Amino acid sequence: FIHHHNNRQTEREYRYRYRVHHHHHRHRHHFITSKTSTKYHTERTNHQYHTFINYKAMPSEEEKFSEEEELSKPIDLSEALPDAENGVVTKNEPNGAPVIAGEDIPWGTRMWEVFTTFWPLGFVAFGGPQAHIAILRDHLVVQRDWMDEDAFTELFAIGQGLPGPTSTQLVISTALARAGPLGGLLAFFLWNLPGLIILTTSGVLISEFIDPDDPPFWLVGLPPAAIALVFKAMYGFGAKLDKLGVILALISTCIAILINGDEHIAPTSSQYVFPSMLAAGGLVTFIDSKRKKPLGTYKAPSKGWDAESDITMKRIGIPLWVGFLIFLIWIGVLVLTILLVDVFEVENEYLQIFEVMFRIGSIIYGGGQVVLPMLQSEVVPAWMSKDNFFQGLGLAQSMPGPLFNFSAYLGAVYKGVPGALVAYIGLFGPGVILIFAVVPFWARLRHVNWFKVTLNGINSTAIGLVGAACVILWEAAIGNSADAIVFCFSGVLAMIFNFPAPICILAGGILGAILSNDAANLGQIPFCILSGGGEL
Repeated sequence: FIHHHNNRQTEREYRYRYRVHHHHHRHRHHFITSKTSTKYHTERTNHQYHTFINYKAMPSEEEKFSEEEELSKPIDLSEALPDAENGVVTKNEPNGAPVIAGEDIPWGTRMWEVFTTFWPLGFVAFGGPQAHIAILRDHLVVQRDWMDEDAFTELFAIGQGLPGPTSTQLVISTALARAGPLGGLLAFFLWNLPGLIILTTSGVLISEFIDPDDPPFWLVGLPPAAIALVFKAMYGFGAKLDKLGVILALISTCIAILINGDEHIAPTSSQYVFPSMLAAGGLVTFIDSKRKKPLGTYKAPSKGWDAESDITMKRIGIPLWVGFLIFLIWIGVLVLTILLVDVFEVENEYLQIFEVMFRIGSIIYGGGQVVLPMLQSEVVPAWMSKDNFFQGLGLAQSMPGPLFNFSAYLGAVYKGVPGALVAYIGLFGPGVILIFAVVPFWARLRHVNWFKVTLNGINSTAIGLVGAACVILWEAAIGNSADAIVFCFSGVLAMIFNFPAPICILAGGILGAILSNDAANLGQIPFCILSGGGEL
């Protein structure tokens, strides 16, 4: 039934697809051309078989056959389509070779694809999580056809439902689905490498050569410009919330501000209050979804990856029991480090750095913006000054890759290069461990409605923490009228004119340098003044 022809006189290749309709004892097939990726797919209904067969041929003139003659031939499905009952899936890979389930392309080839795909992305991934998602979709779904839109969306949902950096987890899970665990780790390393190197170097240089009490004029505009991007992130997150989501976000915002601004409440209590709020938010949306007229909006759960083929799960290569074991490793590391530092009070600065970062990375939902107020409460002034913190934040906002790379800067300011590596591993560790643990279970969890509606409440509560970051970080970063001018200027560039984050940071830094004491000396009156006449 399937003919393969070679013609050395032409370089043109044609893809043909046959549709075979089998109705009871009637057989007929139609000749259809296709420019898309080939699929060998069988769908069975009560009285009908639809079989699609694709192949690539280069027929010579004398080998061409008429469509009418071929249509008149009977078709033996048992011989021509031995796997029709199993719904075997084939797909043309980027190199043009068709791949049938069970005959996947070599693992080494797929690893090379991961390397060539992700190493340049680490240098161009500017703009924060939203921009990262768009970049990844364009490269993986549109250009390289690694997966379809549904699979990509489900992987994105995994990252949103887990603590840690969402875009980094999407990088890991897409590479994991392509080339297994080593592919996921390789993509993670390539994605973060440029930002890691630059921020570590900057942290070491700032701690060694820059006086935190008298920063150079070219750094004074970075903090207010960076805060403007946090406000933009809050607006983007909040605009997608339903009524119940707004209520949950407002509650978590108020509680986070209260923890940060009340003398009777220790700021470190956030490590217990924040995860409790996230759990409560998930419980609220779960209960609301059971009402006849729910206040929130809930989408139906996805049917999952395993609706037609298990080739993706085979590529992942992590059995369910291994995924569960990885999850236990995360819990064990978290509990052990907390016990060593807080209960047994082990005096080791690198262990303390790791414990702080790993604990925060384990309870942060919503990406990099949410982590900022918790990091500030932990490291200022214990590790560095407020100015050092915001100078590094401005630099991190202008770098490609995830904002979690900021951890390398914080560790470098405190304890040099070793501190940077420990902080980096600590903050990224939980998200990386959990994405490897959860991916094997996700196709099955997507069938469960209660899990999806619970994520709605968790995400809404996490967005409220971004709102609190806007308030808390504004008060800390805006010291005079010049800072407020830079904030407004960078905010308009980011939100109204949609300039990339590096441009907004650079423009704000230039404007801040122009207005500073060392240049034009404009707008230097403290922005906030107490009613009694003293500076706030």
